[in-house]
Amino acid sequence: MRRQGWAERTRSIQAFHVMSVLARAKALESQGHDVIHMEIGEPDFASPAPIVQAGRAALANGHTGYTPALGLPALREAIAASYGERYGVDLDPGRVVVTPGGSAALLLIASLLVDPGQAVLMADPSYPCNRNFLGLLGAHARMIPTGPQSAYQLTPSLIESHWDEHCSMVLAASPSNPTGTLLDRQQLQAMADTTRRLGGHLVVDEIYHGLTYDCQASSVLEVADDAFVLNSFSKYFGMTGWRLGWLIAPPDAIPELEKLAQNLYICAPHMAQLAALAAFEEETRAICDERRLAFQARRDFLLPALRDLGFAIPVTPQGAFYLYADIRKFSDDGSALCRQLLERQHLAITPGLDFGDYRQHEHVRFAYTASLDRLAQAVDRLDRELR
Repeated sequence: MRRQGWAERTRSIQAFHVMSVLARAKALESQGHDVIHMEIGEPDFASPAPIVQAGRAALANGHTGYTPALGLPALREAIAASYGERYGVDLDPGRVVVTPGGSAALLLIASLLVDPGQAVLMADPSYPCNRNFLGLLGAHARMIPTGPQSAYQLTPSLIESHWDEHCSMVLAASPSNPTGTLLDRQQLQAMADTTRRLGGHLVVDEIYHGLTYDCQASSVLEVADDAFVLNSFSKYFGMTGWRLGWLIAPPDAIPELEKLAQNLYICAPHMAQLAALAAFEEETRAICDERRLAFQARRDFLLPALRDLGFAIPVTPQGAFYLYADIRKFSDDGSALCRQLLERQHLAITPGLDFGDYRQHEHVRFAYTASLDRLAQAVDRLDRELR
């Protein structure tokens, strides 16, 4: 009997193109080439020492078993307390769900809120894996073209004009990947009010909170107690490989989310949760804030340098560590330009193809996850190639 093919759902899943760029960059490095990495969205700093020490202690003390599906109570309490300290939000720890990475948090929320055939509104451009999760669930992303006029963010009018009976959820990101732009408190309030009036759920990705420059990011929980929040220990706390995130949900959603977590992944890694408790210590926060200042210095160097070379970056990013650049002065094919820079100058950046359909070929993303010296070298290589 002939074996059946792959499941139909895999056909809707698109490749994560930045990983192909990374693989080729690693291959060039193995051949002895000096590659500057500005493609992957990963901080170049190792996890802060107090977190590493706490992780080692957890392993040494044998904390390698399962935890409750919703997470260790102490960690849920620490996360909830941080919302009071940072945003003035009195958050019940019972509303916190600890997950194996921010991706698992989105999977839980989408599983809870979106039925097969339904649509989720999100900005184009936006983080690519989000729409692929929806495809796995038999739903789809309704990508709304956005540009500099709205800082590449959704607006209440855009939500209202694209909403219909097939929609169930709005997914926003502040700061955004790939643009680094923010939604302020008033914008979040208006977005929450509009989504609620239309009968939908608002979910806000706040994964890059902590990495903002010249401003303080607002949490949607300051203005909308019924919103869902995604967050992660990966970016600000530099814990990408520990695979640990969290979500905040309304109280009535927690029993359903717990049931989903029990079945989908049982629990987040025990030792990673214990390590993350150290993320809220004063010493760790001081380290992370020093790194935030380093990222700001990188942005302040790279942004004018790229503009001087001819890249159009009309909106100054206020957070994350990305610059989303219009390349029309040089090319109408961002993927080809990325290949050219990687093969000829050994400079790895991400094509706009990853982030949506709207004007994707006219854009690339630079991640300033490299030292100032390396960024200066990157600018020199760009100058050689483009001039």
